[in-house]
Amino acid sequence: MTATLFPTVPRTTSGGSITPCDVGLPVLRVVLGAIMVVHGTQKLFQWFDGPGIKATGMFFGKAGYPAGESMAVIAGLTETLGGLGLILGLLTPLAAAGIVGVLINAIAVKWTGSVIGQKGIEFECLIIAGAVTLALTGPGRFALDRFVPVLRDHRVIHGVLALALGVVLAAVALLVRD
Repeated sequence: MTATLFPTVPRTTSGGSITPCDVGLPVLRVVLGAIMVVHGTQKLFQWFDGPGIKATGMFFGKAGYPAGESMAVIAGLTETLGGLGLILGLLTPLAAAGIVGVLINAIAVKWTGSVIGQKGIEFECLIIAGAVTLALTGPGRFALDRFVPVLRDHRVIHGVLALALGVVLAAVALLVRD
């Protein structure tokens, strides 16, 4: 009997019955995705009482990022498209990795040493944990990834590679800060 390090996880059981993951993962995807879409559209379009690109760009500039408005657009697009990807279960590992990258930068900018409270990072950590979970487990059976040949049967390696890419890009963004 040979075990592989990164096995394929089939989307359906042999009998075709619905599993707990088939029900639970879409709940996580939709809630986490909706939170990220709201945050992204706040930056991009001033929806949901958001600051918009100009004000968010000023925030990024004060936080030490060059080209603050460009960084605001990148963050807003990553949050919006990553959130939509999670909601739909489309390119789930990449969507989750993008969210992880943005939240790593959010923690780096926000963190003052406090974990809990207004200046704490518990919300950001929870979002990262949810995104990492989805990247590693896959979106569940009810997802558009099911129609993407490479992602049809989720492989842990897809999540690991996507998360590595998200962390590397987050590190690059942090390195360009003043």
